[in-house]
Amino acid sequence: MRVISDQLYREDHEAQDESGFRLEHDSLGQREIPSFAYYGVQTKRAMENFAISGIFVSNFEHMVEGLALTKKAAALTNHQLGVLDEAKANAICAACDEILDGKLRDHFAVDMFQGGAGTSTNMNANEVIANRGLELMGFNKGEYEHLHPNDHVNCSQSTNDAYPTSIKLAVLLSNRDLARGMKELKKSLEMKAEEFSDVLKMGRTENQDAVPMTLGQEFSAYAVMVGSAMSAIERTSHEFLAINMGATAIGTGINSPPGYANLVTEKLSEVSGFELRRAENLVEATQNAGTFVQMSATLKRAAVQISKICNDLRWLSSGPRCGLNEINLPAMQPGSSIMPGKVNPVIPELVNQICYQVMGYDAVVSMAAEASELELCMAEPIIAFDLLHGMMILKNACVTLASRCIVGIEANRDICRSYVENSIGLVTALVPVIGYEQSASIAKEALKTGGSVYTLVLEKGLLSKEQLDEMLSPENMTDPREIPGKEG
Repeated sequence: MRVISDQLYREDHEAQDESGFRLEHDSLGQREIPSFAYYGVQTKRAMENFAISGIFVSNFEHMVEGLALTKKAAALTNHQLGVLDEAKANAICAACDEILDGKLRDHFAVDMFQGGAGTSTNMNANEVIANRGLELMGFNKGEYEHLHPNDHVNCSQSTNDAYPTSIKLAVLLSNRDLARGMKELKKSLEMKAEEFSDVLKMGRTENQDAVPMTLGQEFSAYAVMVGSAMSAIERTSHEFLAINMGATAIGTGINSPPGYANLVTEKLSEVSGFELRRAENLVEATQNAGTFVQMSATLKRAAVQISKICNDLRWLSSGPRCGLNEINLPAMQPGSSIMPGKVNPVIPELVNQICYQVMGYDAVVSMAAEASELELCMAEPIIAFDLLHGMMILKNACVTLASRCIVGIEANRDICRSYVENSIGLVTALVPVIGYEQSASIAKEALKTGGSVYTLVLEKGLLSKEQLDEMLSPENMTDPREIPGKEG
């Protein structure tokens, strides 16, 4: 993450007046603002107050987009309701469109970690939009008598409705990216399931031999896990379509004109492309962060399931000489600074750690939402960071796992088959034909002598080699089937 400073801005922007600064004031007094900066005095104070993580609003493109969409919809609504003139509304909308085109991003310079329930982020957006709007109207930055961050850009709004609405839009946009990443992972697992459909291996429960299965079945199960997580996230995302625009400070709609809440929801639906709806109760929607908790929990579910897959990949590829070695993961880098030839499962290890982070974020989101008191949840900034960052890294994890690991996995077919033939668990598949008592006797003898169940069955004449091989063929091991009787 980059660190944003006045010096960096100065180097990146040529347009400066002779002094290099302009004067702005707020209720606490006057401050110098770099002349190139589109942010203003309240953003400046926030940059000083919240120099915490070095991770800024600008690092989350969808958060910036959410803010721009919200401000544009508000301007359109205010103009239609007669509380904002056409010139100001057009300037605000044009500035928002530039932001949506990717411009002015670096001026969203407030740390994601902040006090004030998101006021600094909201004012950062108001100031950037106002100052760019002023330029489009032919004025200079800071000449707020012509277009004011509070009076005009923030008209009919409060941080307490504009900020959570922007977060919800950012989550909806981020979900599109995450869905694409998870779909790529699911597809790669499905391809491997098909490729490995004829590879017979031992299934394991509690790290002990269970019964035979195919490697394809194992990978097919992983694909279904990813798909179920995708479906759960998609279902949860529908709750984010309910927004509290028009609530203003606490849900009563103070300082907004009649009809504003319904109309701004309609306008925001139009500019965002999402089928948004007004929250049923604006007072409830302004203080209740339960929707964020639900999304966080659903992301945790996805992380748990993806991490489980990575655990299995590490186990199945363990060795190569002294582990299971049923599959080979693509070698990505030398694995040791001291042990020549060692290659580690670095991609599954990476994804495991990303999943742990997402799981941890869920605990933080729960605590932050619970911290809501009376009419407002003050901890929405950390909720925004954890949700948006969690979705970003989980999406990247899915893409990386698919492209740098799953697609290159190879099956060690002979090793998989030998485990089946030598496993005690093989007798379970033989019970329907030779009976439980005979199967138990074979298992006991195999354990005592170290012999192979496969060999013992043949030596005792319990089944012919043709019968045994037929029973152990992959197509006969994957589903319930009619078991042929023993000859003789």
